[in-house]
Amino acid sequence: MVPLVYAEQGQPLIIRKIGGNPEVKKHLEDLGFNVGGQISVINSLGENLIIKVKESRVAVSDELARKIFV
Repeated sequence: MVPLVYAEQGQPLIIRKIGGNPEVKKHLEDLGFNVGGQISVINSLGENLIIKVKESRVAVSDELARKIFV
């Protein structure tokens, strides 16, 4: 299990754990990040990651990406 920031681009990944306080967890859940869900890293732009979640693309900060474990 590694933080999302260290995941390989273009590979399908399964979310194993979401860390952080309840507010952060709720925010990520609202964006579509749920434990057991499939995501993939599309690109990294500066300190942001572009993530494919369900059929959407979401930009996530480095700080948030470190709270998502795959």
